[in-house]
Amino acid sequence: MQSLKHHFLLAMPHLDDANFAGSLIYLCDHDHNGCMGVIVNHTLDITLDTLFEQLSLGGDESPHRNAPVYYGGPMHKDRGFILHIGDSQQWDSSIQVDDNIALTTSMDILKALADGEGPEQFLVCLGCAGWEVGQLEEELKENSWLTVEGNEGVIFDTPPAERLAGAAGILGVDLNLMTRDAGHA
Repeated sequence: MQSLKHHFLLAMPHLDDANFAGSLIYLCDHDHNGCMGVIVNHTLDITLDTLFEQLSLGGDESPHRNAPVYYGGPMHKDRGFILHIGDSQQWDSSIQVDDNIALTTSMDILKALADGEGPEQFLVCLGCAGWEVGQLEEELKENSWLTVEGNEGVIFDTPPAERLAGAAGILGVDLNLMTRDAGHA
């Protein structure tokens, strides 16, 4: 199977796993070791201000202090994954996902955000989603997910509650009209 890096996974309406129901996942890596991504449409009940305080980063004057924190997935829920526009080389622990989107896990980006610096467009996610080799492919065969190429406008310019429908719109589908059964010719 070709890599799904820089693709969305759209949870099918019948996916009833509490960790993923109604989720839009942006895949940041997919290779011979498995795949990893972050959920980009589920906010938590905390803002960056809370994280800045917990990590003693200051941030009282940061323009980012009221930004929501996202539930990135059920794995590594104590770690921050910052999805952002920009170059990965600017940060200590970062990968370039596509030409414009990077994923950073180092504290330097959070410090920059607390100082009112850093990338202008970003999502701070606690946790991530991951699949072992072949696991996601099996879930795709079971019709649990739809895939479509990632789109930075959906991630960064669309309100969180509208992102899943926005990604489905790229495909021209309404998830509310989808069924569990896949057709095979």
